[in-house]
Amino acid sequence: MNLFFSRDNKLVKGCKANKRQAQEVLYKLYYEDMLRLCFRYLRSDDLALEALNSGFLKIFQNINTFDPQKGDLGAWIRTIMVRSCIDLSRKEARFNYSAIQDVTEEVYIEPSVLDKLFAEDLLKLIRLLPVATQIVFNLSVIDGYSHQEIAEQLGISEGTSRWHLSEAKKQLRTMLKNATIDNPLKNPGS
Repeated sequence: MNLFFSRDNKLVKGCKANKRQAQEVLYKLYYEDMLRLCFRYLRSDDLALEALNSGFLKIFQNINTFDPQKGDLGAWIRTIMVRSCIDLSRKEARFNYSAIQDVTEEVYIEPSVLDKLFAEDLLKLIRLLPVATQIVFNLSVIDGYSHQEIAEQLGISEGTSRWHLSEAKKQLRTMLKNATIDNPLKNPGS
C-alpha cells in the first residue's frame, strides 16, 4: 500500500468526521503549494490569500464528495483551488469576450534572456498580464489544461482561449526582450 495513499485516507476520514486536528494537518500539508498556485493566478497577495482561504473552506465543506477511487487527493485539492482563483478573478475583473480572432502564434524567446530571470521575476511578469490573459496562460502553460477544458471552465470559446494564450506569449516576449541583466523587470511593458 502506498504510504501517501494511507496518509491521505486518514486525513480525509478525519476531515469527514470534522476533526480539527486532521483539518489542520491537511491545511499545513498543502498550504505552500496551493499558495504558490494562487499567486500565479491572482494579481495581488491579498487576493491570493483570499482565494487560498476560500479554496480551503470549499475543500473542508465538500470533503465528503472526495472519492479516492476517482483520483489523488492533491489533484482534487488543486482543482478546487484553481476554480477558487478563477471565481475570485471573475469577481475582481470582467473578461472581455467580444469577438476575437482565432490566432495561434509560436513565440521564440532567446535562451540567454531566460537565463537572466528567476522564477520570482517570471511570476511578476505574468502578473502584469491582463487578468483573463493571465488566467488562460496559467491554465494552459503551467497547469496543462487544453483549450477545450479552459473554455469550459471560463465560459469562453476555444478560439478566445487560444487568442488569450497567444496574446500572453506575445506580451511576455516583449517584456522579456526589454529585460536587462541588472533589473529584469525594468520597464517590462515598454
